[in-house]
Amino acid sequence: MSSKHIDYLRREHARLDAEIDREAQRRQPDEVLIARLKKLKLAIKDQIAAWSRDTGDSRVA
Repeated sequence: MSSKHIDYLRREHARLDAEIDREAQRRQPDEVLIARLKKLKLAIKDQIAAWSRDTGDSRVA
């Protein structure tokens, strides 16, 4: 994986985190949406962790 792709994954991870926080702050948060966002965020974190293991990089999202 290229450095640009990893940077993209880290930005996407942060964006999903912010979106989860925004939704959770709503008067009536959509719990299904939050669950979907959390699954996406976890999948991205897993991709970053796999890359980190392969390259020896200790920076994980």
